[in-house]
Amino acid sequence: MSNQQQLNRGLKARHLSMIAIGGSIGTGLFLASGGSIHSAGPGGALVAYIAISIMVYFLMTSLGEMASFMPVSGSFSTYATKFVDPSLGFALGWNYWYNWAITIAVELSAAALIMKYWLPDVPSMIWSALFLLLMFGLNLLSVKGYGESEYWFALIKVVTVILFIIFGILMIFGIMGGEAVGFENFTKGDAPFSGGFMAMLGVFMIAGFSFQGTELVGVAAGESEDPARNIPRAIRQIFWRILLFYILAILIIGLLVPYDNPNLISGELTDIAISPFTIVFEKAGFAFAASVMNAVILTSVLSAGNSGMYASTRMLWNLAKDGKAPKIFAKLTRNGVPINSLILTALIGAFAFLASLFGDGVVYVWLLNASGMSGFIAWLGIAVSHYRFRKAYVAQGRDLSELPYRAKWFPFGPIFAFIICMIVIIGQNYGAFMGDTIDWYGVLVSYIGLPLFLIVWLGYRWGKKTKIVSLDKVDFDQ
Repeated sequence: MSNQQQLNRGLKARHLSMIAIGGSIGTGLFLASGGSIHSAGPGGALVAYIAISIMVYFLMTSLGEMASFMPVSGSFSTYATKFVDPSLGFALGWNYWYNWAITIAVELSAAALIMKYWLPDVPSMIWSALFLLLMFGLNLLSVKGYGESEYWFALIKVVTVILFIIFGILMIFGIMGGEAVGFENFTKGDAPFSGGFMAMLGVFMIAGFSFQGTELVGVAAGESEDPARNIPRAIRQIFWRILLFYILAILIIGLLVPYDNPNLISGELTDIAISPFTIVFEKAGFAFAASVMNAVILTSVLSAGNSGMYASTRMLWNLAKDGKAPKIFAKLTRNGVPINSLILTALIGAFAFLASLFGDGVVYVWLLNASGMSGFIAWLGIAVSHYRFRKAYVAQGRDLSELPYRAKWFPFGPIFAFIICMIVIIGQNYGAFMGDTIDWYGVLVSYIGLPLFLIVWLGYRWGKKTKIVSLDKVDFDQ
């Protein structure tokens, strides 16, 4: 073992591009998109996804500006520490590590459920253990092991969505699958907007969760071969890919499947056969659509778990390197893998998964709810850090033309992203406040992540007596 303090820069441009887009394509698009259209109508779902897409675009350009200038694996934690306040960096780092460590458990449960489609008699524990070992092994090899596996996982998802869009367009015009449907379903009944503003707000939450993972490109920046060139390239592609994959896919589902189709209600992994993607592929005449979509969704779940293990391992390593976690977690193998961070992350994922099997899963539900807001809190951190980064950069008399990548629309971009993120966080469980009496249990379950984050942030701030870094004192060296 080597105690060198640097990770290997083994991620190529193609890896970064696929990590950026693959991070956002998952069960949110393949399964939950149907429920969004059912509750808010095709128009309502489209508006909500467009608004969240714009927010994500601005967040990624903000992240791109910072990550191409300062490529580090603990990106959100490091940027908040340097540009805002060390206590915020501490809280964001631990928040992000916890979020992805718990996500591993979620994906292990999901993968075992999906395998029951083909092999219902094999115990879930066996599949979950095998998939945990697979994720651990891919991350243990080297960063190239993660990058290469994520590239192929993401490619399967991308090809599926492209085929879906091609067949969908052919069906809309009647070239495949019977008569042309045109805009008939889009204007049927209460469509295109069904359920009013509150239903659209609910879709905002679903859409927000669907896009979580796009920020992984910032974590991967620290191990990119040529970050100044490759990160801007990956960021520039994000907007068009989000537009193509999400907006076009939601539009096609809304045009081909009536919003009141009862099959759209479910977004459960056990209902692959009535996923909006399966419904459309079957309409196009593919009898094996359900089995193929099951395989695609399995790769999505494994990709999310694989990315979760990578992201949380790198974040814990960075925290240890900066003295915000025990030094033992800063140890690297000869291949540049943070071995102790990887072991702890895998153990936490396994513990959370086991918690889902015992005592009706009560502990697991609370662990899961505590991580529910973590992704949005990380996004808030990106917006605030970028705003302060640019202000400090200018305040210190630096030339903006020297930045490897410059985010457009500053300061509108990070401010817009911050506001939308706050709306999504505050509106997490607006339904709990809508009845005659407030559902306090519902409020506690939904918002538990927020006070936990504040306790960690303010506790570190008071304990270490940290202060907001003044713009002229911001350190731009890595």
